[in-house]
Amino acid sequence: MSDDITRREMLGWLALVPLASQLAAAEAAHRALTGDAPYAPKFFTPHEWRTVRILVDDVIPRDARSGSATDAGVPEFMDFMMLDHPAGQLPMRGGLHWLDTTCLERFGLAVADCARAQRTALLDDIAWPARARPEMSHGVAFFTMFRNLTASGFWSSRMGVADLRYIGNTVVHEWQGCPPAALAKLGVSY
Repeated sequence: MSDDITRREMLGWLALVPLASQLAAAEAAHRALTGDAPYAPKFFTPHEWRTVRILVDDVIPRDARSGSATDAGVPEFMDFMMLDHPAGQLPMRGGLHWLDTTCLERFGLAVADCARAQRTALLDDIAWPARARPEMSHGVAFFTMFRNLTASGFWSSRMGVADLRYIGNTVVHEWQGCPPAALAKLGVSY
């Protein structure tokens, strides 16, 4: 057997490099979520990381049914997504900067240093595109992207799936039909 690597074998190994880096990022996120080691962001700066962790919990806070977006690993998901989809990097960085600049103008503080009520006031100005003032358009575009990433990360996590009370992927031995309460709510019967 020859010790030489064929061109085909080399290309096969090279094709695994991106997959290996994605698996490494996923493993790092998993370790962070399981408490094995603290997660070190690869895209976000320390200031951005602090801001993202605060903002995702403003979007999906802890409630009686489940933990917060941070508890579900959404910041780690976002960090991975910024590396996996580089086209989102500039809008993310620009949007976080826009939030800081706007908070500095309004409150004299970066968004992560603002009180929750101050952050809420700013987010209320950009959360509903149809109601936002034209000069807030950059913030609206950023927050729409940020909220979508937060929701995607949360509801694709184990915690988010449990929060949805998703019972799919289970065996139903005998279908009993739609529950009577649901039929009544929909105003239908069979």
